[in-house]
Amino acid sequence: MSTKTALATTTPRAAGFRQPAEWDPHEAVWLAWPSHEDLWGDALVPVRLAFAAFASAIADVARATGKPRGERLEILAPDAGNEALAKTALAGFGARFHRIPFGDIWLRDTAPVFLLGPGGMRATASFGFNGWGGKYVLPNDDGVSTRVAEKAGLPVFRFPWVLEGGSVEVDGEGTCLTTRQCLLNPNRNPGMPREAIESGLKDALGCTAVLWLGDGLLNDHTDGHIDTLARFVSPGAVVCMSPAGKDDPNREVLAEIEHDLLSFRDAKGRALRVTTIPSPGLVRDAEGEAMPASYVNFYVANTTVIVPAYGVPNDEAARADVAKLFPTRRAVSAPARDLLEGGGAFHCISQQEPA
Repeated sequence: MSTKTALATTTPRAAGFRQPAEWDPHEAVWLAWPSHEDLWGDALVPVRLAFAAFASAIADVARATGKPRGERLEILAPDAGNEALAKTALAGFGARFHRIPFGDIWLRDTAPVFLLGPGGMRATASFGFNGWGGKYVLPNDDGVSTRVAEKAGLPVFRFPWVLEGGSVEVDGEGTCLTTRQCLLNPNRNPGMPREAIESGLKDALGCTAVLWLGDGLLNDHTDGHIDTLARFVSPGAVVCMSPAGKDDPNREVLAEIEHDLLSFRDAKGRALRVTTIPSPGLVRDAEGEAMPASYVNFYVANTTVIVPAYGVPNDEAARADVAKLFPTRRAVSAPARDLLEGGGAFHCISQQEPA
């Protein structure tokens, strides 16, 4: 049975596919060049600078040879003008460019989830997308997943129900972390009870155990995406954040997350090893409101781990702590405060393609 035939008649799990852990080798990472001035306004220039710093850290160009030693960059641009700007900003990084229209740059949620199957076969899983529960419905976002899968040249498993990539976190060994606030929210899949969503996650991502946390960070428009709360860092091990002082707006939520993680067992029956890193604490936006700043929204690239920095005292301590969790990679900080004004940080704008 060919892979394409199998995709039409079975699920990823039944066909032997799974979403691998992020620390497994990548063929490439998919990113979208910040392009829409009507969305970003005056922040567009600093956001592009932050994007370029992030891309540079992923490419990891060797000083001795001038060649990238990280993963390949696959860059979406909506038109010729933005593609030209992106090529200039990312020159020397080994990037490839694709003329694909998109609403905004949050490819973790709009691009497909890449899967790995028997004998190294690869495929993608495409889900419904409704603008994070109808809050930010932008032109072309609902078509990004299929277009990226086509550009990648990979077969597609299609699912009609809504799922954003940032709402799930896997260890590659059968365990999936998620939150009730997001996946059980009636603004996503109102006709699907928890049992149906668990079954769907297992079939789509190739996992056998789904672990549920509760609520996410204050003012998080994603309704509690897991990639701002807790991340797997190795088999059986997760990292979350500890509150940064009495004025941390997420003190209770962060304490509850750590408590719940300590009670979980993964798909192999192991009690999770839980490490904490500091929270950024209270980070305010231009209007003085608390932003959902998170250091666990890092991206694990082939040779580096890129940790968001918000211009607050815990930036370096968090980077140093993340470095200890990934001893074979270089941990770097990159500015993410302007990016966060748009709703997320580095993990939110990236989607890895496994090798």
